[in-house]
Amino acid sequence: MQKDIRLHGCLGNGIEYFVLVVGTEAYQRYFFNIVQEHGELRIFSPGNEFVLGGGGVAYEGNGGYFCEYMFGVEQPPTDLSKPDIINRLVMYGAQADTKRGTLRFSERTAGRESYDTIFFEGNAVCNYFCFVYSQKLPRRLKEQQEELVRLLGKALKRTPAIGEERDDLLVSELYPLLQDPAAQLFIVKLINTHHKEYRDLFKTLYFRSKKIADDDFNRLVNLAATHRIDRYQQERMRIDVMYRHPLNRRIVDEYCSILVSCNARNEISSLDNARLSRLKTLSVRNKIPSALFATLDELLKKGRGLQQPSAEEDYIAETREILQGFFLSGREIDSSVDRIDMLTLLRSKKRAITTRDQHFDQLMLDFSRDCDEKIRDGVDPAFMEGFSYIITYLDRLDSTMSLIGQLAFMENVRITEELLLELVEHKAAFDNLGAGCFDELFLRELFANPYLGHYGRLKMDTLLEGIDHIQRDEQTVHQLHRRLSAIDQEERLHLLLLEQVRRRVRNFYSTFATKADQVALRREVTEELKARKRITGEIPEPVFQKVIQTLQKEATYLQNLLPKIISDKDVALREEFLASSGLDRFYIEELEREYYENNGLDLEELYQIRKGLN
Repeated sequence: MQKDIRLHGCLGNGIEYFVLVVGTEAYQRYFFNIVQEHGELRIFSPGNEFVLGGGGVAYEGNGGYFCEYMFGVEQPPTDLSKPDIINRLVMYGAQADTKRGTLRFSERTAGRESYDTIFFEGNAVCNYFCFVYSQKLPRRLKEQQEELVRLLGKALKRTPAIGEERDDLLVSELYPLLQDPAAQLFIVKLINTHHKEYRDLFKTLYFRSKKIADDDFNRLVNLAATHRIDRYQQERMRIDVMYRHPLNRRIVDEYCSILVSCNARNEISSLDNARLSRLKTLSVRNKIPSALFATLDELLKKGRGLQQPSAEEDYIAETREILQGFFLSGREIDSSVDRIDMLTLLRSKKRAITTRDQHFDQLMLDFSRDCDEKIRDGVDPAFMEGFSYIITYLDRLDSTMSLIGQLAFMENVRITEELLLELVEHKAAFDNLGAGCFDELFLRELFANPYLGHYGRLKMDTLLEGIDHIQRDEQTVHQLHRRLSAIDQEERLHLLLLEQVRRRVRNFYSTFATKADQVALRREVTEELKARKRITGEIPEPVFQKVIQTLQKEATYLQNLLPKIISDKDVALREEFLASSGLDRFYIEELEREYYENNGLDLEELYQIRKGLN
C-alpha cells in the first residue's frame, strides 16, 4: 500500500517548501536532516541528495525539476506543436541534440541553483524537484535518467496537477508509473510566497471585470515595492494571469495554434493571416490585452523568416479576416459577425463594385463553397445562419444601390410602391447597424457627384424626406409614390419640350427673348405635341420657362464661353459656368461633343480640358 510523508516549512526569504516522500516504506527510513550551523535542510536517499539552503538549492544523483509553463516563455518546438504539453521538464545532466531531435544524458548530474534563477527560468510562483530511489533502476546515472524519462516524462509534461498544485493527484499519477512497489519517490515543491501574493491579488482584481482600476493598480505597485519584485517578474505574472482567463485563453490558444502551424510550413498564407487578424479583432471585442498576442508574435515570428502572404487590398484582407472567423466558432470562440463587422463588409462590397474588383465576389463564392463542405461533413446547419445574415445585407446593398442609382441618374425611371416600401425597410436595416450608416453608404458620395443632375437631386431629396416622414408615420408610401411620379412626369415633359423647342428655335426662330416670341413658340409646340399625341393638356408655364432658360444658357455657353475656353484652355472658366448655370454636367458635355464634331475639332483636346477639371 502506498504511503507518503510530508514535510513543510519556510526559509525566511519568502521561499516556502513542501517535501513529499512516497513509498510503502516511507515511514521506516530516515530521509532528511537539518544542518543547524548552515541553516540547511538535507533530503536524501541512497545515491541521491537535495539540499535547501538560504540562497538556493544543491542536488546530486538522479531526477530533475519541473513546473507549469508560464504563458509566452520560450519553449522547444516539439512542446509548442503539441497543445497537451503544458509543463516544463528538465532532467539533470541532459542536453538537447538539435540535429537528431533527441536528448543526450551524461553522468554529471550534480549542480546548484539560486532561488532567483529557479523562479526566473521556471515558473515565477511554483517549481518542483524530484528524485527516485529504486533497486530496479540501472546503476549508472546516465541510464537512470534515461529510464526515468521513459517512465515519468510523458506524464510530467502533460499532467494538470502541477499547475493546480494538486500534490495528492501528482503523487497518485506518478508513483504507479515507477512499476516498483518498493520504490521511493521524493518530491520537493518550492513556492515564492511574495510572487504568489502578487499573482493572487492581480488574479482577483483582473478576473473581476477584466480590467484594473487605478486604485487597484496602486495596490499592486505598493505590494511589488514591499516585496521587491522586479518589473520583469511582475509582467510575467500579469500576462500569465490574463492568459488564463477562460474568455481569453480560447482565442489566444487558437492564435498560437495557427502560428505554430505556420512555423511548421515556414509560411503564413493569406488564409492564416486572415484568421490571425480576425482573432486580434475578436480580442479587442473581448477586452483581451494586446500584450498576449505581442508575446506570441515575438516568440513565434521573430527571426524565423516566415514567408508572408502576397499583398492584397486592405478591404479584401478585412473581408477575408471576417469570413475566416466563421471557422473559429467550432473552437468555442465567439466570432459572430457584429454590426461593426457587417458595416466593414458592406464598405468592402461597395468599394469592389465601384472599382469593378472581382476579388470580393470570388471570396464570397469560395467561402460559400467551404460552408457547404462543412455542412456536408456533419457541421450543424446553424453554422450557416451567420453567413445568411451577411448575404441578406449584401443583397440589400445591391438592391439599394441599384434603385438609388436609377432614380438619381436615369431618365424616365418608373418606380413602384413595392420598391419604395422595400427601400424603406432597407434604410431601417442599414441604420440599425449604426447611426448614419445609410447616409454613409449611399448618400454622401451621391450628393458629391458632379454628374447628379437637377431632377436626380430633386428626386433624391424627395425620396429621403418621404422615407423620413414614413418612418415617423407622417406620410404613406402611396403619397411618396405620387410625389415621385409627379417629378418623373415633369422630367419627361421637360426633356420632350427641350427637344422640340430647340428644334423649332434652330429652324424658325432666330431669337426668343421677347415675351411675344415665347408665347408664340409655346403655342406652336403645344399644338404640335398634341397633334402627335405626346401630350393631352397645356404645357405648364414653369416647365416651359425652365426650358427657355436652359436654351438661353446653352446659347451663351456655345457662342461666347466655349470658344474662349477652347482657345485659352481655360478650365476655370468652364468650371465657373457649370457651377453658376445650374445645367447638368451630362447636358453640357453633350453640347460640347456636338460643337467639336460640327466644327471638325479634335475631341482629344476636349478630353484634356475635362481631365484638367477632374
